[in-house]
Amino acid sequence: MQWKIDGAQTGGRFSVVHHQLPPRTLAAPLHRHHREDEHSYVLTGMFGALLGDHVVTAEPGTWVFKPREQWHTFWNSGDTPCEIIEVISPGGFEDYFRELRAIWPDRSKAGPLLTKYELDMDYDSVPGLCARFRLI
Repeated sequence: MQWKIDGAQTGGRFSVVHHQLPPRTLAAPLHRHHREDEHSYVLTGMFGALLGDHVVTAEPGTWVFKPREQWHTFWNSGDTPCEIIEVISPGGFEDYFRELRAIWPDRSKAGPLLTKYELDMDYDSVPGLCARFRLI
């Protein structure tokens, strides 16, 4: 994950991140943002996403919208690397990842961060997602 535009650069309006996803890899557990909308643009590879109950597969040149308050996750659904650019609005969510790095991998310390960034995370969803979408 590489932040291209920090929310501080846009007055908090948005931030931009570049994700490189290895083949058949889940990017995150099922989760829900209460503040942020995410717009993902597929650069290379095949992008998969679960948006509520709706499964999306997107190829290069496609935008995928993940609205706030919707449970979602995403992954590389192909056998080659997948790259996306993600616009997150409002900005500031990049600080969650900076703070998460400081406590990783001790997930037991994540509760205050999830509260601070108004984020719900379903860690128990990972095995089922990996089995359902044939991810590693």
